[in-house]
Amino acid sequence: MQKLDKAEVAEIEVTYQPAISVKPVIKSCLDAYNVIKSFIPPNQIALKEFMVVLYLNNAQRVIGAYKVSDGGITGTVADLRLILSVALKSIATNFVIGHNHPSGNLKPSEADIALTKKLKDAGKLMDIKLLDHIILSPEEGTYFSMADEGLI
Repeated sequence: MQKLDKAEVAEIEVTYQPAISVKPVIKSCLDAYNVIKSFIPPNQIALKEFMVVLYLNNAQRVIGAYKVSDGGITGTVADLRLILSVALKSIATNFVIGHNHPSGNLKPSEADIALTKKLKDAGKLMDIKLLDHIILSPEEGTYFSMADEGLI
């Protein structure tokens, strides 16, 4: 058996340094909408799709947000592994995903529903709960909550 030198193997270190500040609490889909909306450029919300994930602690306080992707006019990429790896790294116990539909149509697509189910199931394996999937419209104050509609 070959003996490895420690220098030949990358060492992985896990650390956590939370910012010390008052973090928003997500008590409703409106709270989630307002935080997610702040991460989507207002001058581009009607142009292309963006996906943002909010990571929450057990008290429903936002640990942080991660812009997963910005895409095209009719779609964006949401990599399940990236979304959940950030949840693990940030020690999140809950998360909310959100993306916009530039067309203004708030009806979730089949791809939106399938992604939500995959994220919910994968999160459940790691005891990280998907609380909601919010779809935002370019029109101020309009959104669709999958949790409120019984789709989560």
